[in-house]
Amino acid sequence: MNWDDTGPDTDERLDERLVDAGADGEDTAVEAALRPKDLDEFVGQEKVREQLDLVLKAALARGATADHVLLSGAPGLGKTTLSMIIAAEMGAPIRITSGPAIQHAGDLAAILSSLQEGEVLFLDEIHRMSRPAEEMLYMAMEDFRVDVIVGKGPGATAIPLELPPFTLVGATTRAGLLPPPLRDRFGFTGHMEFYAPAELERVIQRSARLLDVAIDAEGAAEIAGRSRGTPRIANRLLRRVRDYAQVKADGRIDRDVASAALGVYEVDGRGLDRLDRAVLDALLKLFGGGPVGLSTLAVAVGEERETVEEVAEPFLVREGLLARTPRGRVATPAAWAHLGLVPPQQGGKGQQGLFGA
Repeated sequence: MNWDDTGPDTDERLDERLVDAGADGEDTAVEAALRPKDLDEFVGQEKVREQLDLVLKAALARGATADHVLLSGAPGLGKTTLSMIIAAEMGAPIRITSGPAIQHAGDLAAILSSLQEGEVLFLDEIHRMSRPAEEMLYMAMEDFRVDVIVGKGPGATAIPLELPPFTLVGATTRAGLLPPPLRDRFGFTGHMEFYAPAELERVIQRSARLLDVAIDAEGAAEIAGRSRGTPRIANRLLRRVRDYAQVKADGRIDRDVASAALGVYEVDGRGLDRLDRAVLDALLKLFGGGPVGLSTLAVAVGEERETVEEVAEPFLVREGLLARTPRGRVATPAAWAHLGLVPPQQGGKGQQGLFGA
């Protein structure tokens, strides 16, 4: 039930994936009602939550603005939610923008100059901000000042503009792309981890109460186990299971209803969807478990290379079903077991065990 920003779409077809961690229009509409309003309501991320609580309470005790905060992690884990909680805990308004929207230093100067004292500026996908704006942000974060350039050429003049103290909350799915000078200016850095099934069960139970959905513990556990460690996906699956329960059952969600509903939507017991299984199926049946090149694998499943690499592979690797090697992609024993296939015999018989040739 904790969500955050989305990264850029790799392929328009990905918008239809039920297990995509990015937010679609429906997610955005529902999230406002389901977001926790303070740190006590926020589920999971215990270390980040505890550390952030200390930072905010200390700032309030001093009567100062909170240190700048950098939140990193995969989409759907709660970065935007935490930014809103920071503003709420500090009793300050929040301004939301994104890195791709700031393509010129003037864009950033306009935003910074309109901030109120103590306001929280949430900058989503901060690693995608333009370099000129990034360099302006250095001075704004450290000295609460920016230099506005007036005029062009030899007659250009830099006019210093003082800014009120503010708190910048930067969110990124790729912390490694941030230059060190920018990372060093954040007083607190928190990395968002994927959620454990037990934490996702709590997320689902809370969301079910807010959505007035009847669900038992086993039903919540079934959905949690297929949610890929991501609250946004858990809530999306909950809504789809709710729809199934209203049409096919009595409106109540138990393990059997949840399992049947997610079977209709082709999300299996480990959270793999059609694309994930297509990649594994091709790797195992067509190439004997690999190694096989990424481009060849993408052609075999009828997808773009970037789609396989950026959308399917990260989860398959994290689940221990696929490995990236210098020679190509290789299936693990767990992949063979998950699809109910027997690995080919090694040695002179080649792939006889797989194809029966």
